[in-house]
Amino acid sequence: MPTLSALLFWLLLTFSSLHAPVSCSTATPNDDTLAVGESLAVGDKLISRNGKFALGFFQPGSAIISKYRTTTSTGWYLGIWYNMIPVFTTVWVANRDTPISDPVVNLTVLKISADGNLVISTQNATEPIIWATHVVNRTQTSIANTTAVLLNSGNFALMETSSNAVPLWQSFDYPTDVFLPGAKFGRNKVTGLNRQFTSNRSLIDPGLGSYNIELDTNGGMLLSSRSPYLVYWSWSGSSSAPKLLPLLITILDMNPLTKGLISAAFVDNNEEVYYTYTLLNESSLVYALLDISGQLKLIVWSQATQSWQTPYAQPAVPCTAYATCGPFTVCNSKADPFCNCMDNFSQKSPHDWELDDRTGGCTRNNPLVCNTKENTTTSSDMFQPITRVKLPYNPQSIEDATTGAKCAEACLSDCSCTAYSYNSSRCLIWHGELLNVNENDDIDNSSEDVLYLRLSAQDFHGVRKSKRKSIIGAVTAAVVISFGLLMLMLLSVILRNKFKCFGGQLYSSQDCGGGIVAFRYTDLSHATKNFSEMLGGGGFGSVFKGVLSDSTPIAVKRLDGARQGEKQFRAEVGSIGKIQHINLVKLIGFCSEGDKRLLVYEHMSNGSLDAHLFQSNSTVLSWSTRHQIAIGVARGLSYLHQSCCECIIHCDVKPENILLDSSYVPKIADFGMAAIVGRDFSRVLTTFRGTAGYLAPEWLSGVAITPKVDVYSFGMVLLEIISGRRNSPNQVYTSNSNHVDFFPVLAVSKLHEGDVTSLVDPQLNGDFNFEDAKRLCKVACWCIQDDECGRPTMGEVVQVLEGLQELLDMPPMPRLLAALTECSDAFSMYSNS
Repeated sequence: MPTLSALLFWLLLTFSSLHAPVSCSTATPNDDTLAVGESLAVGDKLISRNGKFALGFFQPGSAIISKYRTTTSTGWYLGIWYNMIPVFTTVWVANRDTPISDPVVNLTVLKISADGNLVISTQNATEPIIWATHVVNRTQTSIANTTAVLLNSGNFALMETSSNAVPLWQSFDYPTDVFLPGAKFGRNKVTGLNRQFTSNRSLIDPGLGSYNIELDTNGGMLLSSRSPYLVYWSWSGSSSAPKLLPLLITILDMNPLTKGLISAAFVDNNEEVYYTYTLLNESSLVYALLDISGQLKLIVWSQATQSWQTPYAQPAVPCTAYATCGPFTVCNSKADPFCNCMDNFSQKSPHDWELDDRTGGCTRNNPLVCNTKENTTTSSDMFQPITRVKLPYNPQSIEDATTGAKCAEACLSDCSCTAYSYNSSRCLIWHGELLNVNENDDIDNSSEDVLYLRLSAQDFHGVRKSKRKSIIGAVTAAVVISFGLLMLMLLSVILRNKFKCFGGQLYSSQDCGGGIVAFRYTDLSHATKNFSEMLGGGGFGSVFKGVLSDSTPIAVKRLDGARQGEKQFRAEVGSIGKIQHINLVKLIGFCSEGDKRLLVYEHMSNGSLDAHLFQSNSTVLSWSTRHQIAIGVARGLSYLHQSCCECIIHCDVKPENILLDSSYVPKIADFGMAAIVGRDFSRVLTTFRGTAGYLAPEWLSGVAITPKVDVYSFGMVLLEIISGRRNSPNQVYTSNSNHVDFFPVLAVSKLHEGDVTSLVDPQLNGDFNFEDAKRLCKVACWCIQDDECGRPTMGEVVQVLEGLQELLDMPPMPRLLAALTECSDAFSMYSNS
């Protein structure tokens, strides 16, 4: 039974600290050293001489107590944390998988034991040793001269005071989830020591989580899941490191938060292979973190906001990591949160999800009913499509199922089958849990596959029952208000200027400003023949051809996904709904009924620009048409940036979002990612990102964006208009010297050489204006400069393209694109399907 004094001390400690580390100990304040015969108890702490780091016992939870109310861990740990900032942030934990309960009652201390090792021991517990180092072959003399020191780097080292040799043991050799400046990340070839990092389980549990990062024998960086072991991202080894590190520093230097902040090095000799980095400003607080979701992040402390910022992460999107959202979830890297349960599933542990631990995933709301000979129930399972997703891991191929119906039947006949997919005469089925179902984000996932999820018939019955109730309610309401409508008919003549009519049929409510019409869903379903003729698809939905009752051709975009569809819906209506320009697609109206979100645009008879540039069966655009398209797109963007009452940044300029009317007049479309910037502000932070290949470097580095991100994307599109070929980093072109080049880099080189002709689309057979081509190439190369300050505004671009202003200087080579070209074969991605 604990003593009364011990209990009072425990209560006082808990109340005063709110579970954070406290300083009410017998140890000397600001002392960085633990000597033989001394001990560190709960409430004591060592502090590095520079004051940056502290070591002691702590209970996780104080750092998130304001966000998650009183959520705390039940265990205590020995760890190292940043000492001089208001956000409690640990960088190392000793006993991460063996938490301590009641450390005061059990008289838990850190000390140097009789054999010269550091140990966490308890006096009143059945297991006296919680954690220990394992230094062997010590003499009594060396043990007597042993001390443990918390160094200025945040490294906790066990050393002999009488020797200048390397530490006997150090925390830098046994990292947790944090890679501090000055530490080594890699292997000792002689001893076999492998300094790898493992993510935490949750925000309040520092135990071993789901992901590892380590170096392979060649110095390659591998990010993998722990169970099962699966590499999902890698950075190639020693042969590429001399190129990759300068590239990384170049990317970091584009962000004001990290410019001139660190210096990195790669060492590969007979004894060791490792990466390390140092701070160029010792007052900065920086660390690399393998976070709970499986991303490696660079974390920087911002004095201005008094918070941690993340300027760089790899993989770039969280959905790349294996099973980061757990079973029966859908991951969307553009959504917030990026993990969501599949329809008719619920979070298995909402509390764990709050703490960023989503490994438990989701569970069914209703169990499946498998019809077998022994089970003759009339209920049967059904399938719900999940469109445009990356299919789950570990499928089983069914060779005999040669149609979609047979594939569905094969799944239904197997009680353990949970989903199927049928595409290109190939039937795939899945058993048990579904992992890694990722939505198309147009960044690192462009899948158009459809997954058919098996659900209980009860799930569908609930939907139908709800619909029947809605129908009954609607009919009843219609009867009640029908008499009122008769009276309102007399007012229709007065109000007709405030309502939009087509062919005498009133489309729902009022004109919503600028002639925008609120349509009924049934009207749009009828106009599109039940959405039967698809024109195309994007990251948030599909587009269908339709005709209104007055024969007006339309294009109807049906947005998918309740949360993200709503965001895009508001973005498009809130941006393009306010503006009119000949080079911007016209928004005719919208539909917002329940969870249905649709946008109605004017129909562009010649489709999107990408089809004419990149599809072999399309009409080859003449040079004069290309020139006018380039000017039109520039005018449209200039209007968005400089002529609207509020600056609008499109954020996703690419050929797929440039539509052509019957006269090939270009119109910019798809404003689902648009960011509206007030005239009093020059930058805006946004979580949305555009399409790989068109993303400006500063956006990749995480800073607030300006209209110059659209300028960069326009430059990339302009190169594609000139050449008729994709700028994708995955498509490279080989010159006569067998040197492989990324086309934008090749374009700058050829422009410097005066060889513009070789850059023009060969399908034109030399029928183009050389001076126009040179001008367009020069503009494009200025637009894709690394530094946003080096790019022109879209207004200046219009002036140059129209021949009203000259860009006299030759654009320099964008160093980031050049570096990416040199290192394009140094990156590799692992995935299973």
